[in-house]
Amino acid sequence: MSRPDLLLWVALPYVAATVFVVGHIWRYRHDQVGWTARSTQLLERRRLRAAVLLFHVGFLMVLGGHVLGILVPASVTSALGLSEHHYHQVSVTAGTIAGVLMGAGLLLLAVRRGTHAAVRVTTTNVDRLVYLLLALMLITGMVATVGKNLLGGGYDYRATVAPWFRGLLTLHPDTAAISGAPLVYRLHTIVGWLLILLWPFSRLVHAWSVPLSYPVRSAILYRSRRRTPLVPARDMTTAP
Repeated sequence: MSRPDLLLWVALPYVAATVFVVGHIWRYRHDQVGWTARSTQLLERRRLRAAVLLFHVGFLMVLGGHVLGILVPASVTSALGLSEHHYHQVSVTAGTIAGVLMGAGLLLLAVRRGTHAAVRVTTTNVDRLVYLLLALMLITGMVATVGKNLLGGGYDYRATVAPWFRGLLTLHPDTAAISGAPLVYRLHTIVGWLLILLWPFSRLVHAWSVPLSYPVRSAILYRSRRRTPLVPARDMTTAP
């Protein structure tokens, strides 16, 4: 095992996973006020609604595709009656649709953040880095899905990338499997780990704040502390 392989395919994943877990725990304990999406809806909502919907739907589809393609071995899908040819067709079709939706949402969010003055002011350097990593992940993912699989004759990443990733879970990663994958797959993987590394320190933490109790919680009532209404200013004048 070469030193670059050790750093990229063993050290980086485990360091990123450790920072991901510890970073979330630290931030929840010490920065609950900052545990938010830092929404800019009050500043501009017309373009935000469509952008957020497209991005989140596409992202969830992409996440589901990765779980199915990487964590579920080919032997399991074959046992369920899904041939490799049909799996390839479903994977490419669903992956392309998911990438287009996520890409459209991300582009709209970036344009909105860059062209709306009030929203642009709220953008931090961490936000910019998150946008960059998401864009790189999307580009490399689309090149792998459309370029390699749809137009380039196909590549069976479930025989290389997937076994290496599952090996990380058992503490026996096969670096030779991932190091032999096409460059675009390796770049996609590296960017993914960098995004995981940054996740706890960005607004992405809001992904874990699922408002499950929102539909059944009590309404919030705002009342004045004063028992009597304020006297209008014009009635407060007194005779000399």
